Order: sequence, then C-alpha cells, then structure tokens
Amino acid sequence: MGKNYRQKGLEIRKKPTFGGRKNYGRQMQYIGEVISIGVAISWALSALFFEYAGKRIGSLIVNILRLFFAFFLLGAMLMVVTGSPWPQNADRDAWLWMVLSGLVGFVFGDLCLFHSYLLITARFSQLLMTLAPPFAALFAWLIMGEELSFMAFLGMCVTLTGIAISVLKRDSASTHVDGNIIGGNGRIKLNLPVKGLLLGIGGALGQGLGIVLSKQGMYYYELSAQGTAVASYIPFAATQIRIITGLIGFSLIIILSGRFKNLLKGFKDAKGMRSTFAGSVFGPFIGVSLSLMAVQYTDAAIASTIMATTPVIILIPYILLYKKKVTPVELLGAILSVGGVALFFI
Repeated sequence: MGKNYRQKGLEIRKKPTFGGRKNYGRQMQYIGEVISIGVAISWALSALFFEYAGKRIGSLIVNILRLFFAFFLLGAMLMVVTGSPWPQNADRDAWLWMVLSGLVGFVFGDLCLFHSYLLITARFSQLLMTLAPPFAALFAWLIMGEELSFMAFLGMCVTLTGIAISVLKRDSASTHVDGNIIGGNGRIKLNLPVKGLLLGIGGALGQGLGIVLSKQGMYYYELSAQGTAVASYIPFAATQIRIITGLIGFSLIIILSGRFKNLLKGFKDAKGMRSTFAGSVFGPFIGVSLSLMAVQYTDAAIASTIMATTPVIILIPYILLYKKKVTPVELLGAILSVGGVALFFI
C-alpha cells in the first residue's frame, strides 16, 4: 500500500522529507536533534500536567479539552504564518492519511494513554511509551515496506527487558503466622495493575502507528502544497488535521457515552482547566508539532530515539518535586528501555 504513494506523475524531490541532514547546511546540522530533545522535555511536562488534570476532571474530559485548546493555539499560529487557521492546500490523500493518523494516534492511542495515567501514573505510562518506536518500525515494515534488521529485533528485546525490570518485582512481603514472621514466596509478580499496563501498551501502539500514518500524510501534503505559504509549516498544518479528527472522535465518544455533564463540570474546575491548558501547550501544540518537524531535519530513527528519553527525564520532577522514591532497579529499567530504542534503529 505504501509503495504506491508516488503514483501521481510527480518526480521524487531532490531534498528528501525525512533525513538528508546534509541538505540543510552546517549551521543547521544538529537542529533535528535539538528539536528532539525539546520534544522529550515537552512530553514529560505534558504528562505531568495531564496526570494531575485527569485526577481532577477525568481522562476523557482532559482529552477533548486539551485538543480544544490545541486547536485554537495551532489555529492562531497558522493564521499568522499562512493567513488561515485551517490547514490549507492539503489534497484528498493528505487528508485521508492524516485523518487515519488522528483516529489511531489521538483518539485510540491517547484515550488509552490518558486513562493509564490514572492507574499507573505518568512515570510508568511514559516508560511503556518506549514501545512506540518499535511499533512504528513494525508498522513501517507492514505499510511502507521498510526493512527490519537484526539490530531492530535486538533493540526490541532490550526495550522489553528494561520495561520488565521496572514493572516486575519479587514477592518479598512477610506475613505473621503464630507469632512468627514468614517471608514471601520469592515469586516474580507484576508491580502494576494489569489494566493500566494494557492501556499503556495501547497508548504506545497508537502513537507508533500514528506516526507512520503521519509520515505518509505529510509526504502527500508536501506534494500538494508546493510553492504555497503553508509549504514551510507542513508539520503544524498536518497536526491541525489530526486535532480536528481527534475533536470529532472524542465529541462522539462523550455524546454516545452520556458524559456531556462531566464536560460542563470540568469547565468549572479552575485547577483542572489550568493544568489541562498547560499540558495542551507542551503536548499537542509544542510536542506533537515539533516531533513532526524533527523528522524533517534529521533521520526519523535518531529523532525517535532522542524523543524516547521522556521516561528518564520524567523521573527528575518525580524525585525533586514529588519526593517520590525511584529505586536503582527502576532507573536501570528506564535507561535500558531507552537504550533498546537506540539499538532498534542502528
């Protein structure tokens, strides 16, 4: 299916959309990597804000409100640079792929991810999100015919090992029997609720497939927008299409599930609204848009690896601000999971 995206009578461009760092000059040699670091930090901050907001007004309400905020933030930016708040010059194929990306990434993926925040906290949810790059490579192989190397499979194993180290623990709980203290049975058990774990994996699956669909959509978008004002702002316009799709999707879910009253209640929670707005700035506005921009300036593999460091970065505020205890084993697991992502793209 992905092999047919050039059947439009158009020649392959000399400057590739993804990779091709040499085309941008030495002064911009590492701009993709710098942007990717900014994305990782933005996602960490966004996760913390959304976790707090979700506990106050519910994950479903946070989802639609943050897309609502992001829609106007992106719309204002697009109005300034292109003259219209709507994504301009996108053809049918660009809309099709970006809508699919929005449904998979924003609706399914984020619905799972945000609910997992409430069950296992953003710290472990973001750890599970290191599965997104392997999922992306897997779907790129299925949809676009990209090859999977031995290092890719090795990287997946390392990532899974890192996650396992963090979410599994040995049962050492002691019990009192006839006045004597008896230790645990030493069995390995899951340290997280199963539902939260599955939701976190679902979030990674949605993001991984969503970025592959976005890559296809942006290719079409750049072809149809060549020579127009929006051509230099494709990542932001493409994100706006995904946000519009997400707004429609979550609106239908709220209406069909009868939770409209919860939405109205959420507007009255000032702290929840402020936290949702802050998360929207760092998440779907800055984070998602810059993630699409990053893969324009450097290899998608390098960008994905750097952006995957969010579960390590997010430990800093948990330790310094929340005074949470992070064990050396959990830290090792987070580092291993990120290291696995790096190996995956070698």
